[in-house]
Amino acid sequence: MATHLRSDGTLELGGVSLESLTRGEEATPAYVYDVDAIRAEGRELIGAFEDQPHLVAYAVKANSAGPVVRALVEAGCGADVVSGAELMLALAAGVSPDKIVYSGVAKSDAELDLAVGAGPEGIGAVQIESAEEVERVAARARAAGRTCRVSLRVNPGVDADDLDTHAYITTGHDEAKFGVPLESIDAAVDAILARPELRLAGLASHVGSQLTSTDAYLVGARVLFDLAKAVRQKASLAFVDTGGGFGIDYGEGCPARPADFIRATRALQRERGLGDLALYCEPGRSMVAAHGVVLAKVLQRKVSSARRWLMIDAGMNDLMRPALYQALHRVVPLRAISGPTSAWRVVGPVCESSDDFGVHTLPDDPDLSHVALLDAGAYGYSMASRYNGRALPAEVFVSGGRVTGRTDRRPMSEWVEDRLAAGR
Repeated sequence: MATHLRSDGTLELGGVSLESLTRGEEATPAYVYDVDAIRAEGRELIGAFEDQPHLVAYAVKANSAGPVVRALVEAGCGADVVSGAELMLALAAGVSPDKIVYSGVAKSDAELDLAVGAGPEGIGAVQIESAEEVERVAARARAAGRTCRVSLRVNPGVDADDLDTHAYITTGHDEAKFGVPLESIDAAVDAILARPELRLAGLASHVGSQLTSTDAYLVGARVLFDLAKAVRQKASLAFVDTGGGFGIDYGEGCPARPADFIRATRALQRERGLGDLALYCEPGRSMVAAHGVVLAKVLQRKVSSARRWLMIDAGMNDLMRPALYQALHRVVPLRAISGPTSAWRVVGPVCESSDDFGVHTLPDDPDLSHVALLDAGAYGYSMASRYNGRALPAEVFVSGGRVTGRTDRRPMSEWVEDRLAAGR
């Protein structure tokens, strides 16, 4: 757990008292991130590669905040992007174009133009996810008068049941929209090799997210490496990319650290005779999730004969994961409170039954004024919305034991003006 209790009984993150961040009318809901810990995650993972050529391409979709992306760039990471806006953000945050890979099944022509035109030689690789996409990428490279480095994202056909994760975050099975199916690989490779505007640089795969054992990860890597051996008979490859998906401990345990996934993958890569190729990976959640929390104010309680509800000012628009994935984030007080506790169902103010953060053991004491939802650094703010006319949450960045940056919540009046402005 990234948060710690201070000697005065208050919860801290990155050396900063979380209770101190709740003062003020618009202080909550707020995300708080430990930037130093995020940077350390990047360095630890990079260290697992030792002297092997590699790229840790941070999945920007997990958390696109500028201080977070810059911290991982400082650690030596590149970026995995899935939109033109993320590509622009990565470049602006200091990622070298050749350390960017661009994934996604439906890239627009304008987005492809950004990728092809970045820097002196375009980005590191446009990940082609279907045989049909080959000609579209080639056309944009022709229009720019450039050669575009590409990689094929392979759909390894891994049964979702073998991965032990949520169905919405499995991506390597036959029914998923992602990647080139195995039966189309030869045709896609031939199509790339036939186009002088394209250069096949690598093969990639990604089987799913929140994987808690290296065994599940290696299922997809085996398929990818066997394909790479076959493709090398007719094309020169520079890298293999085994994707991300490294899990974290949301409270139920996660014995494997990100570095464990890389060490196991490197061993398999050498076993398959591919040790000369650079190894890429695309971590997102594992870099940031444990090092972010959501601060929320307790608005009121509601008690019936059979139920106890604790109503907070953070809702599903602020943290979508519980409603979307049935995820359970631990909810804890910001200050240690003695006395009796009960099972409270923590809910938000959004007018949906799915605005529900689950049942948690919390103090019955009415002095419980604020709580923290833990492990919220990934897919939290990046998925937030203004549903029900609610403001986006604030963000606070801490480093070196102090607040180093923040974005404030916007007043409700801004949403009203925005919705009324159309057609004036």
